[in-house]
Amino acid sequence: MKRYILAGVGALIITVLIVPTILVFLYPGKSQEVQSLKNIITSAASGIGAKKTSQVKKAVPYTVKVYRNKLKKIENIDLEDYIVGVVAAEMPADFELEALKAQAMAARTYTVERIVKGDFSDIPKGAHVIDTVKNQVYMDPEQRLKTWGVDHVWKEEKIQQAVKETAGDILTYNGQPIEASFFSTSNGYTENAEEYWGGKYVPYLRSVAVPWDKESPKYQATVALSLSEFERKLNTRISRAALAQSNQTPSLINVLSYSQGKRVNQVKVGDKKFSGRQVRERLGLNSSQFTISYKNSQVVIQTTGYGHGVGMSQWGAQGMAKEGKKAEEIVKHFYTGIEIHNAEKYLR
Repeated sequence: MKRYILAGVGALIITVLIVPTILVFLYPGKSQEVQSLKNIITSAASGIGAKKTSQVKKAVPYTVKVYRNKLKKIENIDLEDYIVGVVAAEMPADFELEALKAQAMAARTYTVERIVKGDFSDIPKGAHVIDTVKNQVYMDPEQRLKTWGVDHVWKEEKIQQAVKETAGDILTYNGQPIEASFFSTSNGYTENAEEYWGGKYVPYLRSVAVPWDKESPKYQATVALSLSEFERKLNTRISRAALAQSNQTPSLINVLSYSQGKRVNQVKVGDKKFSGRQVRERLGLNSSQFTISYKNSQVVIQTTGYGHGVGMSQWGAQGMAKEGKKAEEIVKHFYTGIEIHNAEKYLR
C-alpha cells in the first residue's frame, strides 16, 4: 500500500513541476491562469500523505435559548451556530483568522459562563442570552446575507472556519469559565475590572498594554456640546465667572485620579464628583479616557479608545494576529492566567 501512496505523491509532484511548464509553452501570455492552476495542484499535493498536526476540536451539542429582541420571541439555536452569528455581528469578517478565532473563544466562553452561573434575571424569562449589546450581538443567517450582500460567501466561510477551528473551546480560570468581556478599541491599555465596573477584584481581568489599537478608526474622537447641554447631562453647574476670567482654553474638569489603564477614574466637574464611567455614560462618550475643555463658547471633548476597556480589545487582537500571534496567545494576553478547556463538562 505504501508503494502506491508514494507513487501517487511522486506523480502529483511531477505534475506540479511539468504541467505548468507545458501550459506556458502552449499558451503564452496566460501566465496568471497557469499560476492559479499551479497553486491548486500544489495545494492538493500538500494534503496527500501529510501528517495531521492540528488538534481535532470537539463541538458540544447544546441548545442556546436566544431572545430575539425585534421579533420578541425566544429561538433555540445550536451553540456553535450561535457563536457564528455572534462573531459575525461583533467583529469585522475581514479581520485576521486568528483574531476571529480569539473572538469565537471569548464569545463561547461568555455564553457558557452565563449558562453555568444560571442568572438570567437581566433578560426576558426563559432565555439564556439576548441578541443585543446587553449580552452579545447576534446575526442569524438571513441577516448576515442581507448585511454582507456580494461578500456573503467569503465572509461566511471565514467565520465558519474560525468557529470550527475553536469548536468547544472556552477560557477558564481555576477550572471555571471566565466572564470573557471584550470591547472594540483600547487607549493603549485595558482596564482592571474593578476600576471600571466597581465590585471585587477579578484576577483574570487585569490591565495589560495594547500597543496595536492606533490602527482602529475609533481610536480618537472629538465631540462638541453647548455648555447648557453639558451641565444638564451631568446635572452640575460651571462657574461662568471662572470661564470669563481665563485667558487660555480652560479645562472644565479636575481629574482627581487615573486608573491603571490610564483612564479617568475620579473627576470633579463643576460642583460635583463623578467616576470616569459615569461621565462617559451620561455624555455618551466613546471612552472613559477624555479631556474636556471650553473653546469658542462650546464644550469640546476628546476621547481615546472605544468601549469600556475591560477584557479583550478586538483591534488589539487584530494587531496581534497581524504580527503572527495565534488565537491562544491572543486570549492569554488579554485574560491573565487563563487556560483553554472544552465546554463539554460544563454543559452536561
